[in-house]
Amino acid sequence: MRCPFCGNIDTQVKDSRPAEDHVSIRRRRFCPACGGRFTTYERVQLRDLVVIKSSGRREDFDRDKLERSIRIALQKRPIEPERVDQMISGIVRRLESMGETDIPSKMIGEIVMETLARIDTVAYVRFASVYKNFQAADDFDRFVSELRPVPQGAPVEK
Repeated sequence: MRCPFCGNIDTQVKDSRPAEDHVSIRRRRFCPACGGRFTTYERVQLRDLVVIKSSGRREDFDRDKLERSIRIALQKRPIEPERVDQMISGIVRRLESMGETDIPSKMIGEIVMETLARIDTVAYVRFASVYKNFQAADDFDRFVSELRPVPQGAPVEK
């Protein structure tokens, strides 16, 4: 593992233990060249996933990018960090177990929205506003009105 401080590739593992999410290994490392200490996390990866963007462009799946977008949607929401980590691990496991290595970005977005909808409605709307590219307040209004239950006896719009 390359030292993030000096770039030395000969670092030593000083301590290994399961991470709090129990799906990764936390390793404390030491660089003998500069004396720097840092932590790395190691996860099992079932297969290399490739994301197919709506433009047709292909890029390697990036768990950190998925995590950043979910954490932005959940910012200042009362959700425990462990729950977020479990959610992200669940999404990645679901993607890896689909049997396909090429996954459309639309499918990833739908899975994230489905998961966020079960955890926090506000985060769901935040994520959807970016994912569905809302342009005006009316877009929010239409989307949120679909979330609200129809009162009993009210006419249903079609």
